[in-house]
Amino acid sequence: MHLKNKEEAEEWTLRFIDWMRRYNSFLSQMTYDEFGNGRPTHERLIRAQRSTLKLIKEGTLFTYLDEELIEEIGRIPATTNQIEGGVKARLREMLRSHRGLSIERRIKAVFWWCYMHSPEALSANELLKVMPTDRSISDIYRKMTRQEKLSDSIPGWGDAIVWTEFHRSGDYPSYWD
Repeated sequence: MHLKNKEEAEEWTLRFIDWMRRYNSFLSQMTYDEFGNGRPTHERLIRAQRSTLKLIKEGTLFTYLDEELIEEIGRIPATTNQIEGGVKARLREMLRSHRGLSIERRIKAVFWWCYMHSPEALSANELLKVMPTDRSISDIYRKMTRQEKLSDSIPGWGDAIVWTEFHRSGDYPSYWD
């Protein structure tokens, strides 16, 4: 975020690669459970490293330093904080408030929310051209792989009601059943 030009970005990238080489043995450490199954000890650090490497390879890590893009659209923020804390947080809140909607209706709700918060309104004719229809959403969903469909439909941590949270026989919670 504090880099001012492409040369500093290249220097930062070289230092990152040097860091990966220097701490390779640390990052390669494994932790074994009682059954002998191993997993990386520093799993979250490895995920962050891989994510950063991916951004470097794609050329998107230092997009805010791209001179052509700056000339085209003006100043580019170095972080996505404005999007994450502003737009995405509000979208997530809206979807959480309407969590009973089908996937098609959820997609339409996101489109409509974005339209309602856009600076320039479209005419009704233009709006009908750009807004997704049930058919277009269904076509996209049908093209998704089976695994992608399953990952969105299977409840994750905190997404489902746990029976024991509401049905206890005593005063104290039992977390082992």
